[in-house]
Formats: sequence, structure tokens, C-alpha cells
Amino acid sequence: MDECLDMSGRVALVTGAGSGIGRGAAIELARLGSSLALLGRTTAELEQSKQEVDKWGVSSRTYRADVAKWGELKASIDQVAEDFGRLDAVFANAGINGVWAPIEEILEEEYDATMDINLKGTFMTIKFAVPHLRRQSKGSVVVCSSVNGNRIFSNTGATVYSASKAGQVAMAKMLAIELGRHGIRVNAICPGAVATNIGDNTEQRHREGLGQPVEYPEGRIPLSDKERGTVEQVGRLVAFLVSDASDYINGEVVYIDGGESLVQG
Repeated sequence: MDECLDMSGRVALVTGAGSGIGRGAAIELARLGSSLALLGRTTAELEQSKQEVDKWGVSSRTYRADVAKWGELKASIDQVAEDFGRLDAVFANAGINGVWAPIEEILEEEYDATMDINLKGTFMTIKFAVPHLRRQSKGSVVVCSSVNGNRIFSNTGATVYSASKAGQVAMAKMLAIELGRHGIRVNAICPGAVATNIGDNTEQRHREGLGQPVEYPEGRIPLSDKERGTVEQVGRLVAFLVSDASDYINGEVVYIDGGESLVQG
């Protein structure tokens, strides 16, 4: 293993670790030797992720918490630092698609639910992790944003989701400057179409006719035609960005979509 990619002796916190990209990143970090704090809302899913992580012989623990709840999240992150004795890396990944619908139909509670998890949850995850990261005199935070809201705007009806994802990128860039003086790097990744089950939890209403129809006769993902990316591919990117192999990368936005957003945006 490349010495710069060796995460042995380090502790990484992954939010939204119970499935999808969160689970994929946790497994990749475990493969590189990192201990894992797996945080999410569903105990059964977290236990499944833990079983996958433990196959790599690393230490791991699960933490049931809602990233949208201030006190609950702070208590969990403080507990992570107490349990492991340190915190070196954070993958702020927890998020939902929420409701995709015409703007006139979006309810206040639907807007709040998406923003609370995606944007406020990211803010609070980093806020509560920073005191523990600073004790190591260096650290890395990776924010999971999206091509939606940063390059792709053709998923009409996804206004709230896209706004939350654009906000995450702005937050990462601001914090890269603020925290850089403490040796803490902050970067954002923007996945495109990735094979996860997040679509199962997306409510779509009356989107027909909202956008402009566009056809991609040669396929909309230049690198792989119609094949979506995998959580393993995204996990490798996350692991690179929290490792010493990227120790001079700060405030960057990395797109991982096979070139899809260059065509579709």
C-alpha cells in the first residue's frame, strides 16, 4: 500500500453510513486501515455496514443519530472522540433527495426537511467535529454534494435539493479558508448518477412538462454510456481526499460522474 494512503491509526467519521455512498466510503476507508465511526438513523443498516467494515480487521462503532438534530448530533460526535480517543477525518455524507415538484407545490415542512438534513446537517457535522480535529493539528473533511445544483440544472422540480447541494459547496469553500490555518482541509465531491437506493426515498409530484426535453442518442454518460457509477468508485475518491495523498488539496470541488454533467448541464 502507498504510504500516503495508509490510514492505520486514524479515525474517520462517516455520516449516512448505513447505505449507498456512505457505506461504500466506509468500506474503502477500512480497507486502508482506518477505524470507523458509522453514524446514521437506522440501526439495522448501520449494523450491516459495520459487518462489511469489520471484515478488514479494523475497529468500528455505530452511532444512531439524526444530523438534523443539534443536541443529538453533538452528543454523538463527542462520544466518537471519547470512544476512539481522536478524530482525524469526516465524510459529511448524510442527505436526502426530498420532494421534487413544482415550486408552488412544495410545502414548508418539505423544504425544511431537505434543508435541515442536507445543509444544516452538513454544517453541524463539521461544526461539532472541528474541536476534535484540531487536537491532531491536521485533519480532513469531505462534503458529499452533487452535480445537481452545481453543474446540472435540468432535473426540474429538484429546486430545494439543488439549492441545498449548491450551499454545501459554498460552505466547503468558506471553511477551507477558515480551517486551513489549523491544518484542516475541506473539500467537496459532486457525484453524478450512482447506483444507490436514494431514489426509493424520493417523492416526485407533477414534474411532467416542467423542464425542456433533451435527447442523448449516444448516451448521457460519456465515459460509460448508460452505466451509472458505483459506490466503490466514489468511496475511493473519498479515501484519497481524506488521506495524506491529497495533503495539499483544499477547497476543491471534485466531480465524479463520468463526464455526465458536461453533457447534461
